[in-house]
Amino acid sequence: MRLMIAGGGGFRVPLVYRALCAGPFAGLVRELVLYDVDPGRLAAINAVLASFTGQHQPGTAATLPAVRATTSLAEALHGTDLVFAAIRPGGTAGRTADERVALQLGLLGQETTGAGGISYALRSIPHMLELAAQMRRHCPDAWLLNFTNPAGMVTEALVPVLGRKVVGICDSASGLVHRAARAAGVALPEGTLDGVGYYGLNHLGWLYRLSAGGRDALPGLLADADALAGFEEGRLFPQTFLAKLGCLPNEYLYYYYETGRALAGIRSSPTTRGESIDRQQSELYPQLAAAGPEAYRLWDAARRSREEGYLAEARAAGERRDETDLAGGGYERVALAVMRALSGGGAAELILNTPNTTGAGGAPAPAIPGLPADAVVEVPCRVTPDGVAPLPQERPAPEQLALLRQVKDVERLVVAATSRDSGSTGPGRRDAALAAFAGHPLVGSAALADKLLAGYEAAFPELKELWRGKP
Repeated sequence: MRLMIAGGGGFRVPLVYRALCAGPFAGLVRELVLYDVDPGRLAAINAVLASFTGQHQPGTAATLPAVRATTSLAEALHGTDLVFAAIRPGGTAGRTADERVALQLGLLGQETTGAGGISYALRSIPHMLELAAQMRRHCPDAWLLNFTNPAGMVTEALVPVLGRKVVGICDSASGLVHRAARAAGVALPEGTLDGVGYYGLNHLGWLYRLSAGGRDALPGLLADADALAGFEEGRLFPQTFLAKLGCLPNEYLYYYYETGRALAGIRSSPTTRGESIDRQQSELYPQLAAAGPEAYRLWDAARRSREEGYLAEARAAGERRDETDLAGGGYERVALAVMRALSGGGAAELILNTPNTTGAGGAPAPAIPGLPADAVVEVPCRVTPDGVAPLPQERPAPEQLALLRQVKDVERLVVAATSRDSGSTGPGRRDAALAAFAGHPLVGSAALADKLLAGYEAAFPELKELWRGKP
Protein backbone atom coordinates (compact mmCIF):
# COMPACT_ATOMS: atom_id res chain seq x y z
CA MET A 1 0.00 0.00 0.00
CA ARG A 2 1.01 3.61 -0.51
CA LEU A 3 0.50 5.66 2.65
CA MET A 4 0.56 9.45 2.71
CA ILE A 5 0.91 11.44 5.94
CA ALA A 6 -0.48 14.97 5.80
CA GLY A 7 1.56 16.77 8.41
CA GLY A 8 4.58 14.68 7.48
CA GLY A 9 6.92 16.98 9.38
CA GLY A 10 5.04 16.29 12.60
CA PHE A 11 6.82 15.25 15.76
CA ARG A 12 5.11 11.83 16.00
CA VAL A 13 5.70 10.70 12.41
CA PRO A 14 8.73 8.56 13.41
CA LEU A 15 6.39 6.48 15.59
CA VAL A 16 4.48 5.46 12.45
CA TYR A 17 7.67 4.69 10.53
CA ARG A 18 9.14 2.70 13.42
CA ALA A 19 5.99 0.57 13.65
CA LEU A 20 6.14 -0.10 9.89
CA CYS A 21 9.72 -1.31 10.01
CA ALA A 22 9.37 -4.31 12.32
CA GLY A 23 6.75 -6.35 14.10
CA PRO A 24 3.16 -7.04 13.02
CA PHE A 25 2.98 -4.11 10.59
CA ALA A 26 6.27 -4.74 8.73
CA GLY A 27 5.68 -5.01 4.99
CA LEU A 28 2.24 -3.39 5.17
CA VAL A 29 3.37 -0.21 3.37
CA ARG A 30 5.58 -0.18 0.26
CA GLU A 31 5.88 3.61 0.06
CA LEU A 32 5.52 6.27 2.75
CA VAL A 33 4.96 9.80 1.45
CA LEU A 34 5.46 12.68 3.85
CA TYR A 35 3.59 15.86 2.92
CA ASP A 36 4.04 19.13 4.78
CA VAL A 37 3.90 22.84 4.00
CA ASP A 38 7.16 23.37 5.95
CA PRO A 39 10.25 22.00 4.14
CA GLY A 40 12.41 22.54 7.22
CA ARG A 41 10.26 20.26 9.34
CA LEU A 42 10.22 17.66 6.57
CA ALA A 43 14.02 17.70 6.44
CA ALA A 44 14.25 17.21 10.20
CA ILE A 45 11.86 14.24 10.26
CA ASN A 46 13.56 12.72 7.23
CA ALA A 47 16.83 12.86 9.18
CA VAL A 48 15.21 11.02 12.09
CA LEU A 49 13.87 8.26 9.83
CA ALA A 50 17.23 7.81 8.10
CA SER A 51 18.99 7.67 11.46
CA PHE A 52 16.54 5.07 12.77
CA THR A 53 17.04 2.84 9.73
CA GLY A 54 20.81 3.16 9.89
CA GLN A 55 21.16 2.50 13.62
CA HIS A 56 18.53 -0.13 14.24
CA GLN A 57 18.40 -2.10 10.99
CA PRO A 58 14.91 -3.28 12.00
CA GLY A 59 14.30 -5.56 9.03
CA THR A 60 15.37 -6.49 5.57
CA ALA A 61 15.34 -3.95 2.78
CA ALA A 62 12.34 -5.74 1.29
CA THR A 63 10.13 -4.89 4.28
CA LEU A 64 11.22 -1.28 4.79
CA PRO A 65 8.91 1.27 3.18
CA ALA A 66 10.46 3.67 0.71
CA VAL A 67 10.20 7.23 2.05
CA ARG A 68 9.53 10.31 -0.04
CA ALA A 69 8.90 13.87 1.12
CA THR A 70 7.11 16.62 -0.76
CA THR A 71 5.48 20.01 -0.28
CA SER A 72 3.09 19.36 -3.20
CA LEU A 73 -0.29 18.08 -2.05
CA ALA A 74 -1.31 16.87 -5.51
CA GLU A 75 1.92 14.91 -5.87
CA ALA A 76 1.52 13.42 -2.40
CA LEU A 77 -2.06 12.28 -3.02
CA HIS A 78 -1.73 10.87 -6.54
CA GLY A 79 -1.87 7.07 -6.37
CA THR A 80 -2.28 6.99 -2.59
CA ASP A 81 -4.29 4.17 -0.99
CA LEU A 82 -4.64 5.65 2.46
CA VAL A 83 -4.03 9.02 4.13
CA PHE A 84 -3.08 9.72 7.72
CA ALA A 85 -3.78 13.35 8.62
CA ALA A 86 -2.25 15.08 11.63
CA ILE A 87 -2.02 18.78 10.87
CA ARG A 88 -1.72 21.74 13.23
CA PRO A 89 -2.59 25.07 11.57
CA GLY A 90 -0.71 27.81 13.39
CA GLY A 91 1.80 25.31 14.78
CA THR A 92 2.65 25.07 18.44
CA ALA A 93 2.49 28.87 18.73
CA GLY A 94 -1.18 28.56 17.77
CA ARG A 95 -1.67 26.00 20.51
CA THR A 96 -0.19 28.46 22.99
CA ALA A 97 -2.72 31.10 21.94
CA ASP A 98 -5.56 28.57 22.24
CA GLU A 99 -4.51 28.03 25.85
CA ARG A 100 -3.65 31.60 26.86
CA VAL A 101 -6.78 33.34 25.55
CA ALA A 102 -8.93 31.07 27.72
CA LEU A 103 -6.66 31.26 30.76
CA GLN A 104 -6.70 35.05 30.68
CA LEU A 105 -10.46 34.87 31.16
CA GLY A 106 -10.18 32.42 34.05
CA LEU A 107 -11.21 29.45 31.90
CA LEU A 108 -9.56 26.12 31.25
CA GLY A 109 -6.76 26.46 28.70
CA GLN A 110 -6.43 23.08 26.95
CA GLU A 111 -5.95 22.33 23.26
CA THR A 112 -8.85 19.89 22.70
CA THR A 113 -11.25 20.47 25.60
CA GLY A 114 -13.37 23.57 26.10
CA ALA A 115 -12.60 26.95 24.56
CA GLY A 116 -9.16 25.99 23.26
CA GLY A 117 -10.57 22.95 21.50
CA ILE A 118 -13.21 25.07 19.78
CA SER A 119 -10.58 27.56 18.62
CA TYR A 120 -8.38 24.76 17.33
CA ALA A 121 -11.31 23.21 15.44
CA LEU A 122 -12.27 26.54 13.84
CA ARG A 123 -8.77 26.65 12.34
CA SER A 124 -8.20 22.98 11.55
CA ILE A 125 -11.53 22.04 9.96
CA PRO A 126 -11.21 24.35 6.90
CA HIS A 127 -7.78 22.89 6.08
CA MET A 128 -9.06 19.36 6.55
CA LEU A 129 -12.04 20.07 4.27
CA GLU A 130 -9.58 21.18 1.59
CA LEU A 131 -7.57 17.99 2.07
CA ALA A 132 -10.74 15.91 1.72
CA ALA A 133 -11.73 17.78 -1.44
CA GLN A 134 -8.29 17.14 -2.95
CA MET A 135 -8.55 13.46 -2.02
CA ARG A 136 -11.82 13.24 -3.95
CA ARG A 137 -9.93 14.64 -6.93
CA HIS A 138 -6.62 12.75 -6.77
CA CYS A 139 -7.35 9.49 -4.89
CA PRO A 140 -11.14 9.08 -4.67
CA ASP A 141 -10.96 5.50 -3.37
CA ALA A 142 -8.53 6.25 -0.54
CA TRP A 143 -9.41 6.14 3.15
CA LEU A 144 -8.64 9.03 5.49
CA LEU A 145 -7.56 8.21 9.03
CA ASN A 146 -7.82 11.46 10.93
CA PHE A 147 -5.58 12.35 13.90
CA THR A 148 -6.08 16.10 13.55
CA ASN A 149 -7.55 17.45 16.76
CA PRO A 150 -10.18 17.76 18.03
CA ALA A 151 -10.41 14.37 16.32
CA GLY A 152 -14.12 13.68 16.75
CA MET A 153 -15.20 17.17 15.73
CA VAL A 154 -12.93 17.21 12.67
CA THR A 155 -14.12 13.75 11.64
CA GLU A 156 -17.76 14.86 11.88
CA ALA A 157 -17.00 17.76 9.52
CA LEU A 158 -15.40 15.38 6.99
CA VAL A 159 -18.15 12.75 6.83
CA PRO A 160 -20.31 14.81 4.40
CA VAL A 161 -17.34 14.90 1.99
CA LEU A 162 -15.86 11.42 2.37
CA GLY A 163 -18.79 9.42 3.74
CA ARG A 164 -17.80 6.27 5.63
CA LYS A 165 -14.26 6.42 4.21
CA VAL A 166 -13.09 8.65 7.06
CA VAL A 167 -12.46 7.52 10.61
CA GLY A 168 -11.09 9.39 13.61
CA ILE A 169 -8.14 7.94 15.53
CA CYS A 170 -7.20 8.54 19.17
CA ASP A 171 -5.32 6.26 21.56
CA SER A 172 -6.74 7.73 24.78
CA ALA A 173 -9.74 5.39 25.04
CA SER A 174 -7.84 2.25 24.00
CA GLY A 175 -5.07 3.13 26.44
CA LEU A 176 -7.63 3.36 29.25
CA VAL A 177 -9.12 -0.03 28.33
CA HIS A 178 -5.77 -1.82 28.25
CA ARG A 179 -4.49 -0.24 31.47
CA ALA A 180 -7.73 -1.06 33.29
CA ALA A 181 -7.73 -4.62 31.96
CA ARG A 182 -4.17 -5.11 33.15
CA ALA A 183 -5.05 -3.78 36.61
CA ALA A 184 -8.13 -6.03 36.81
CA GLY A 185 -6.30 -9.12 35.55
CA VAL A 186 -8.46 -9.36 32.42
CA ALA A 187 -6.79 -10.72 29.28
CA LEU A 188 -7.59 -8.84 26.08
CA PRO A 189 -6.42 -10.82 23.04
CA GLU A 190 -4.94 -8.54 20.39
CA GLY A 191 -7.50 -7.29 17.91
CA THR A 192 -10.56 -7.98 20.06
CA LEU A 193 -12.63 -6.01 22.56
CA ASP A 194 -14.82 -8.88 23.65
CA GLY A 195 -16.51 -7.96 26.93
CA VAL A 196 -15.51 -4.29 26.73
CA GLY A 197 -18.20 -1.62 27.02
CA TYR A 198 -17.18 1.94 26.17
CA TYR A 199 -19.26 4.89 24.99
CA GLY A 200 -18.61 8.57 24.40
CA LEU A 201 -17.22 11.25 22.16
CA ASN A 202 -13.55 11.86 21.53
CA HIS A 203 -11.91 12.88 24.86
CA LEU A 204 -15.27 12.44 26.59
CA GLY A 205 -16.10 8.80 27.29
CA TRP A 206 -16.47 6.09 29.93
CA LEU A 207 -15.43 2.45 30.28
CA TYR A 208 -18.57 0.89 31.77
CA ARG A 209 -17.96 -2.85 31.35
CA LEU A 210 -14.87 -5.09 31.45
CA SER A 211 -16.02 -8.68 31.26
CA ALA A 212 -14.05 -11.92 31.22
CA GLY A 213 -15.56 -15.41 31.27
CA GLY A 214 -19.03 -13.96 31.68
CA ARG A 215 -18.07 -11.91 34.78
CA ASP A 216 -17.75 -8.13 34.80
CA ALA A 217 -14.45 -7.30 36.52
CA LEU A 218 -15.04 -3.56 36.55
CA PRO A 219 -17.01 -3.29 39.85
CA GLY A 220 -14.23 -5.13 41.67
CA LEU A 221 -11.60 -2.86 40.15
CA LEU A 222 -13.54 0.27 41.13
CA ALA A 223 -13.75 -1.01 44.72
CA ASP A 224 -9.99 -1.73 44.92
CA ALA A 225 -8.11 1.43 45.84
CA ASP A 226 -4.72 -0.27 45.52
CA ALA A 227 -5.47 -1.56 42.02
CA LEU A 228 -6.75 1.86 40.93
CA ALA A 229 -3.57 3.49 42.23
CA GLY A 230 -1.58 1.35 39.80
CA PHE A 231 -2.59 3.23 36.63
CA GLU A 232 -3.13 6.80 35.56
CA GLU A 233 -6.90 7.02 35.15
CA GLY A 234 -7.39 5.24 38.48
CA ARG A 235 -5.34 7.92 40.23
CA LEU A 236 -7.03 10.91 38.61
CA PHE A 237 -10.26 10.58 40.58
CA PRO A 238 -11.08 9.65 44.21
CA GLN A 239 -11.85 5.94 44.60
CA THR A 240 -15.15 6.69 46.33
CA PHE A 241 -16.18 8.88 43.37
CA LEU A 242 -15.38 6.11 40.88
CA ALA A 243 -17.22 3.48 42.89
CA LYS A 244 -20.33 5.67 42.98
CA LEU A 245 -20.01 6.52 39.28
CA GLY A 246 -19.78 2.82 38.43
CA CYS A 247 -17.43 3.31 35.49
CA LEU A 248 -13.97 4.59 34.60
CA PRO A 249 -13.85 8.00 32.88
CA ASN A 250 -11.49 8.82 30.06
CA GLU A 251 -8.58 10.89 31.39
CA TYR A 252 -9.93 14.04 29.70
CA LEU A 253 -12.99 13.96 31.93
CA TYR A 254 -10.63 15.21 34.63
CA TYR A 255 -11.23 18.62 33.06
CA TYR A 256 -14.99 18.25 33.60
CA TYR A 257 -15.10 16.49 36.98
CA GLU A 258 -12.15 18.36 38.52
CA THR A 259 -12.26 21.67 36.65
CA GLY A 260 -11.04 23.78 39.58
CA ARG A 261 -8.08 21.52 40.29
CA ALA A 262 -7.18 21.31 36.61
CA LEU A 263 -7.29 25.07 36.17
CA ALA A 264 -5.27 25.65 39.34
CA GLY A 265 -2.68 23.11 38.19
CA ILE A 266 -2.29 24.76 34.79
CA ARG A 267 -2.12 28.29 36.24
CA SER A 268 0.47 27.28 38.84
CA SER A 269 2.93 26.29 36.12
CA PRO A 270 5.23 29.00 34.74
CA THR A 271 4.44 27.79 31.21
CA THR A 272 1.46 26.15 29.57
CA ARG A 273 1.77 22.77 27.89
CA GLY A 274 1.74 24.50 24.51
CA GLU A 275 4.50 26.91 25.49
CA SER A 276 6.64 24.03 26.74
CA ILE A 277 6.22 22.07 23.50
CA ASP A 278 6.75 25.17 21.38
CA ARG A 279 10.05 25.86 23.10
CA GLN A 280 11.11 22.22 22.83
CA GLN A 281 10.33 21.97 19.12
CA SER A 282 11.83 25.35 18.24
CA GLU A 283 15.13 24.15 19.64
CA LEU A 284 14.86 20.52 18.55
CA TYR A 285 13.98 20.66 14.86
CA PRO A 286 17.12 22.50 13.69
CA GLN A 287 19.19 20.08 15.79
CA LEU A 288 17.49 17.07 14.20
CA ALA A 289 18.15 18.27 10.67
CA ALA A 290 21.87 18.60 11.41
CA ALA A 291 22.32 15.60 13.73
CA GLY A 292 23.08 12.91 11.17
CA PRO A 293 23.29 9.45 12.82
CA GLU A 294 22.28 10.93 16.19
CA ALA A 295 18.95 12.34 14.95
CA TYR A 296 16.85 9.40 16.13
CA ARG A 297 18.41 9.36 19.59
CA LEU A 298 17.75 13.09 20.02
CA TRP A 299 14.17 12.72 18.83
CA ASP A 300 13.46 9.72 21.07
CA ALA A 301 14.76 11.49 24.17
CA ALA A 302 12.51 14.47 23.37
CA ARG A 303 9.56 12.15 22.77
CA ARG A 304 10.00 10.51 26.15
CA SER A 305 10.25 13.87 27.90
CA ARG A 306 7.10 15.07 26.14
CA GLU A 307 5.09 11.98 27.06
CA GLU A 308 6.18 12.15 30.70
CA GLY A 309 4.85 15.72 30.88
CA TYR A 310 1.41 14.79 29.51
CA LEU A 311 -1.51 15.84 31.79
CA ALA A 312 1.02 17.09 34.36
CA GLU A 313 -1.59 19.39 35.92
CA ALA A 314 -3.41 16.30 37.24
CA ARG A 315 -0.42 14.88 39.11
CA ALA A 316 1.12 15.71 42.44
CA ALA A 317 4.41 17.60 42.47
CA GLY A 318 7.22 15.25 41.52
CA GLU A 319 4.93 12.43 40.38
CA ARG A 320 6.02 10.95 37.06
CA ARG A 321 4.29 8.71 34.56
CA ASP A 322 5.61 5.15 34.69
CA GLU A 323 5.74 2.42 32.04
CA THR A 324 2.19 1.33 32.89
CA ASP A 325 0.89 4.84 32.26
CA LEU A 326 2.80 5.09 28.98
CA ALA A 327 1.54 1.71 27.76
CA GLY A 328 -1.64 1.18 25.77
CA GLY A 329 -0.68 0.83 22.13
CA GLY A 330 -0.07 4.38 20.91
CA TYR A 331 -2.11 6.17 18.26
CA GLU A 332 0.18 4.97 15.46
CA ARG A 333 -0.51 1.32 16.31
CA VAL A 334 -4.26 1.94 16.44
CA ALA A 335 -4.09 3.55 13.00
CA LEU A 336 -1.95 0.82 11.48
CA ALA A 337 -4.27 -1.84 12.92
CA VAL A 338 -7.14 -0.09 11.13
CA MET A 339 -5.09 0.05 7.94
CA ARG A 340 -4.20 -3.63 8.11
CA ALA A 341 -7.81 -4.67 8.72
CA LEU A 342 -9.12 -2.50 5.87
CA SER A 343 -6.55 -4.03 3.51
CA GLY A 344 -7.58 -7.61 4.30
CA GLY A 345 -5.07 -8.48 7.01
CA GLY A 346 -7.75 -9.81 9.36
CA ALA A 347 -10.67 -8.21 11.19
CA ALA A 348 -9.89 -6.02 14.21
CA GLU A 349 -11.93 -4.50 17.02
CA LEU A 350 -10.77 -1.03 18.03
CA ILE A 351 -12.21 2.08 19.67
CA LEU A 352 -12.67 4.63 16.89
CA ASN A 353 -14.53 7.81 15.95
CA THR A 354 -17.23 7.06 13.38
CA PRO A 355 -20.91 7.83 12.71
CA ASN A 356 -23.23 6.43 15.35
CA THR A 357 -24.99 3.91 13.10
CA THR A 358 -24.80 0.14 13.49
CA GLY A 359 -26.53 -2.48 11.40
CA ALA A 360 -26.90 -4.84 14.36
CA GLY A 361 -29.97 -7.06 14.09
CA GLY A 362 -30.37 -6.33 10.38
CA ALA A 363 -31.60 -2.74 10.74
CA PRO A 364 -29.65 0.48 11.31
CA ALA A 365 -29.70 1.69 14.91
CA PRO A 366 -27.57 4.05 17.00
CA ALA A 367 -24.53 2.42 18.59
CA ILE A 368 -25.04 4.78 21.53
CA PRO A 369 -28.78 5.02 22.26
CA GLY A 370 -29.87 8.57 22.92
CA LEU A 371 -27.48 10.23 20.43
CA PRO A 372 -28.30 11.00 16.78
CA ALA A 373 -27.50 8.20 14.35
CA ASP A 374 -25.43 10.54 12.16
CA ALA A 375 -23.36 11.98 15.01
CA VAL A 376 -19.71 10.95 15.15
CA VAL A 377 -19.10 9.05 18.38
CA GLU A 378 -16.20 7.13 19.93
CA VAL A 379 -17.06 3.45 20.48
CA PRO A 380 -15.66 -0.05 19.91
CA CYS A 381 -15.84 -0.88 16.20
CA ARG A 382 -15.23 -3.90 14.03
CA VAL A 383 -12.95 -3.15 11.07
CA THR A 384 -12.90 -5.32 7.93
CA PRO A 385 -12.27 -4.65 4.22
CA ASP A 386 -15.96 -3.67 4.08
CA GLY A 387 -15.31 -0.72 6.40
CA VAL A 388 -15.76 0.38 10.01
CA ALA A 389 -18.86 -0.83 11.85
CA PRO A 390 -19.59 0.50 15.36
CA LEU A 391 -20.69 -2.11 17.89
CA PRO A 392 -23.89 -1.61 19.94
CA GLN A 393 -23.40 -0.14 23.43
CA GLU A 394 -25.64 0.40 26.43
CA ARG A 395 -27.52 3.64 26.89
CA PRO A 396 -25.43 6.05 28.99
CA ALA A 397 -26.65 7.09 32.42
CA PRO A 398 -28.80 10.26 32.35
CA GLU A 399 -26.00 12.56 33.60
CA GLN A 400 -23.56 11.14 31.07
CA LEU A 401 -26.03 11.35 28.22
CA ALA A 402 -26.87 14.97 29.07
CA LEU A 403 -23.18 15.90 28.94
CA LEU A 404 -22.67 14.00 25.67
CA ARG A 405 -25.64 15.76 24.08
CA GLN A 406 -24.48 19.17 25.24
CA VAL A 407 -20.96 18.71 23.88
CA LYS A 408 -22.25 17.17 20.65
CA ASP A 409 -24.46 20.23 20.11
CA VAL A 410 -21.35 22.38 20.54
CA GLU A 411 -19.41 20.26 18.05
CA ARG A 412 -22.16 20.61 15.47
CA LEU A 413 -22.21 24.38 15.90
CA VAL A 414 -18.46 24.45 15.21
CA VAL A 415 -18.97 22.32 12.09
CA ALA A 416 -21.68 24.76 10.95
CA ALA A 417 -19.31 27.69 11.53
CA THR A 418 -16.67 26.09 9.29
CA SER A 419 -18.94 24.52 6.66
CA ARG A 420 -18.29 25.16 2.97
CA ASP A 421 -22.01 25.46 2.40
CA SER A 422 -22.57 28.92 0.89
CA GLY A 423 -25.63 29.31 3.10
CA SER A 424 -23.43 29.39 6.17
CA THR A 425 -21.29 32.36 5.13
CA GLY A 426 -21.42 35.80 6.67
CA PRO A 427 -22.77 36.55 10.15
CA GLY A 428 -24.25 33.06 10.45
CA ARG A 429 -20.83 31.48 10.76
CA ARG A 430 -19.68 33.81 13.49
CA ASP A 431 -22.99 33.43 15.32
CA ALA A 432 -22.56 29.65 15.25
CA ALA A 433 -19.05 29.99 16.68
CA LEU A 434 -20.32 32.29 19.44
CA ALA A 435 -23.09 29.85 20.29
CA ALA A 436 -20.54 27.02 20.43
CA PHE A 437 -18.39 28.88 22.97
CA ALA A 438 -21.40 29.91 25.04
CA GLY A 439 -22.92 26.44 25.01
CA HIS A 440 -19.86 24.52 26.08
CA PRO A 441 -20.18 23.28 29.69
CA LEU A 442 -16.69 24.60 30.51
CA VAL A 443 -17.69 28.11 29.38
CA GLY A 444 -21.46 28.43 29.84
CA SER A 445 -21.69 32.21 29.36
CA ALA A 446 -22.62 34.42 26.42
CA ALA A 447 -20.52 37.27 27.86
CA LEU A 448 -17.45 35.04 28.12
CA ALA A 449 -18.15 33.68 24.62
CA ASP A 450 -17.96 37.24 23.23
CA LYS A 451 -14.63 37.82 24.95
CA LEU A 452 -13.24 34.45 23.90
CA LEU A 453 -14.09 34.90 20.25
CA ALA A 454 -12.71 38.44 20.22
CA GLY A 455 -9.50 37.14 21.77
CA TYR A 456 -9.15 34.32 19.25
CA GLU A 457 -9.93 36.66 16.34
CA ALA A 458 -7.10 38.92 17.49
CA ALA A 459 -4.74 35.95 17.74
CA PHE A 460 -5.87 34.34 14.46
CA PRO A 461 -6.88 36.89 11.79
CA GLU A 462 -7.83 34.04 9.45
CA LEU A 463 -11.00 33.58 11.50
CA LYS A 464 -12.38 36.82 10.14
CA GLU A 465 -11.74 35.49 6.64
CA LEU A 466 -13.68 32.38 7.61
CA TRP A 467 -16.68 34.51 8.60
CA ARG A 468 -16.48 36.08 5.14
CA GLY A 469 -16.79 32.65 3.55
CA LYS A 470 -13.12 32.25 2.62
CA PRO A 471 -11.98 29.01 4.27
